Amino acid sequence: MKSLLHLNKYFFRYRFRLIAGFIFVALSGWFKVYSTPYVRKAIDYAQDTYLHHPEAIPFAGSRLLWYILIVLGMALMSGFFLFLTRQTIIVTSRLIEYDLKNEVYEHYQKLDMAFYKTHNTGDLMNRISEDVSRVRMYVGPALMYSVNTFTLITITLIIMLQVNLKLTLYVLSPMTLLYFAIYYISKIINNKSTFVQQQLSTLFDKAQESFSGIRVVKSYRLEPQVVRDYEKECNEYKKRNISLVKVDALFMPFLSFLVGLSTILVIYAGGKDVIHGTLTIGNIAEFTIYVTNLTMPIASLGWITSLVQRAAASQTRINEFLQTETKIKALVKDSVIPIIKGNTEFSDVSFTYRDSGTRALQNVSFSIAANESLGIVGRTGSGKTTVAQLLCRLYDPDSGSVKIDGRDIRQLSLNTLRANIGYVPQEVFLFSDTIGNNIAFSVSGKERYGADLKSMIDGAARDAAIYDNIKEFREGFETVVGERGITLSGGQKQRVSIARALLKNPRILVFDDCISAVDTKTEQEILLNLKKRMQGRTTIIISHRISTVKMCDKVLVLDMGKVAEYGSHNELLARKGLYNSMFEMQLTDDQRN
Repeated sequence: MKSLLHLNKYFFRYRFRLIAGFIFVALSGWFKVYSTPYVRKAIDYAQDTYLHHPEAIPFAGSRLLWYILIVLGMALMSGFFLFLTRQTIIVTSRLIEYDLKNEVYEHYQKLDMAFYKTHNTGDLMNRISEDVSRVRMYVGPALMYSVNTFTLITITLIIMLQVNLKLTLYVLSPMTLLYFAIYYISKIINNKSTFVQQQLSTLFDKAQESFSGIRVVKSYRLEPQVVRDYEKECNEYKKRNISLVKVDALFMPFLSFLVGLSTILVIYAGGKDVIHGTLTIGNIAEFTIYVTNLTMPIASLGWITSLVQRAAASQTRINEFLQTETKIKALVKDSVIPIIKGNTEFSDVSFTYRDSGTRALQNVSFSIAANESLGIVGRTGSGKTTVAQLLCRLYDPDSGSVKIDGRDIRQLSLNTLRANIGYVPQEVFLFSDTIGNNIAFSVSGKERYGADLKSMIDGAARDAAIYDNIKEFREGFETVVGERGITLSGGQKQRVSIARALLKNPRILVFDDCISAVDTKTEQEILLNLKKRMQGRTTIIISHRISTVKMCDKVLVLDMGKVAEYGSHNELLARKGLYNSMFEMQLTDDQRN
């Protein structure tokens, strides 16, 4: 239950709604229970009239009708306040569900790249959907029925004790076993609920992977294998759910047995007292109704226990992520984004990916003056992409420092840093939206709704050499791309991503091997356009092609995470080193092609 304490802040936020709901629950229970004595009065009056005042039988109907109207009126009032209860407590649970989902989603956005490398998308989705839904069942139905149960049991017991102490004890004696049943079964339910949710996360992850990789699945004709794997996980989920349901199923029959035993004891013990004249038939009927009134509250204890335990298990999983703190923290917060010139420096930077243990960079040092361009080349795995990710502060270096304008980027707010960088990653990602909105994704605030946004999108698309392709589509810029841009080719996706970065108009541009999927002619067109865009801003171009970086002011050659060479294109060719070898090899390949 400790995990559910996280919800207290929401209970406080909606305290007035909840207090009103609790009052309505109490009134509903009061009207329901206090109608029962009138049943006893009606039965005792009818019996007394029949046995001792037969002359009054013709006139007894009006008084019995009065009792019936009272019971009916109280039932209607109980139902009315129960309706108000649902309008307050259940609605509050939906509001808390909304707030909790937003809290989880907002926290997801703050977590660093290392977190996403070690957690599956299916698990993330399950915690924000299924787990939050189970928590809502606690703050809504479970809470409502808990208060209702407490109110009904309290009021009923008070009346029962006032009427007859002995019969009350007979009713309650079988219920002492209930405490032990709840304590024992709830622990089992908690553990099994956790296992069920974990398996559901696995199911989500399997489905997400197969949908995202549908091209690979179909190209290798792996549909039957994928279906079998998913069916296997489904069977495991079914087994875990059945195991949980079996535990739940034990509770209700046991509860019904205890309620039935209480009714038998009331009739037996009450019947003996009626024979001895110390109790009336109306009292037995009254107590039978009280046992019935206690049946639903006591029976709901098992259901409430199950809901609470499932919610506790789910909230524990949610808290696990909410308590995860990002290691990429802003040491300062800027109220106004300062102007950045773009001087960039890496000083003895080393970095190792913790999830894989791969040492990506070792004592890397270089600098770029403001408004200059730097090309970075190297073999696969040489650390090129890591440089871009460290500059954008998707990771922090293990040692050394990354500086902009002589200031460690850890001393800049993340808002300031990333607002001044336009980053085109190696792995292009497009949202399931229109092409125009995908390009405009990098723009926020007033500019996103400015009158000249369309012309800005057109200009960025032209510079990225994608404008003509877009215009060939029937819907033009309003063409909706599929999930992850699946309806576009690799080269088209890369150029849309480039247009997105150009539209942002940042002080620092970082292109991470983002034109690898285009042909040579298109590459030259893009580079020619980029030359214009690079004027007055710092630019880093990462590529495995020498033809892409040779126009840069400086070229950095990385090898096995270390700086192998550094200088201009002509200087590096003259050294006859690694850069020259790569140049000649690519030149030979181009001639062959």
